[in-house]
Amino acid sequence: MVSYATPIGREVAAGRARRGNAASRANVGELERWASLVGGGLLALTGLRQGSLGGLGMSAVGGALVYRGLTGRCEVYGALGVDTAKPHGQVASIPAGQGVKVVRAITIARPAEELYRIWRNFDGLPRFMQHLVSVKSEGNRSHWVARAPMGASISWDAEIVNEEPNRLIAWRSVEGSRVATAGSVTFEPAPGGRGTEVHVTLKYDPPGGKLGSWLAWAFGEEPGVQVGEDLRRLKQMMEAGEIATVEGQPSCR
Repeated sequence: MVSYATPIGREVAAGRARRGNAASRANVGELERWASLVGGGLLALTGLRQGSLGGLGMSAVGGALVYRGLTGRCEVYGALGVDTAKPHGQVASIPAGQGVKVVRAITIARPAEELYRIWRNFDGLPRFMQHLVSVKSEGNRSHWVARAPMGASISWDAEIVNEEPNRLIAWRSVEGSRVATAGSVTFEPAPGGRGTEVHVTLKYDPPGGKLGSWLAWAFGEEPGVQVGEDLRRLKQMMEAGEIATVEGQPSCR
């Protein structure tokens, strides 16, 4: 019997994972298998190169992930009677309580109208969002290409679902997109006339599930960090007219 107090149990209750047959060999979905293979291999190699006790532990975890990817078998899933190997339909937005949620805010000493105008020009977002390769917009629809961990890239289509000039922009991915995501940005007057508070809320369902999210964090691509850095670059661009960088400077090591 699956315990619905566990994360996997809640996935089953929500219909995102199904009960599986413990005797069945493969119970891990294809995206999770690839993420396990790539991430596990890198962890194992990194651990071996360190040659320390901690490195050996890292190699052991990496080896377990590689085994999981090669066989498509997860013993934890098996014990819980869960099977994510069966394909599930894609959705255009993230149901409540599912996926990964990121909330970040920053105060920028510029009027809300200026910040709204900069953000609403989706094609210009890669100027301060370094994880974006490009954005092409047409009306309320847009096509996004972003950098993924380990030098890969991923793309999706999105649409604006709510908009209040100079105050709010809300969007979500369209049906059939490779990435299921939804988010919003709001622009509110900062206390004491100090400019504008920019609040970003992002919710997404990472390819590869929670494992894909963990691997993204391990390789420096975690969305919470990305959004925070993006907002700091926007602040520099709007207040100083340029984005500070350390590229090309000596490391001082």
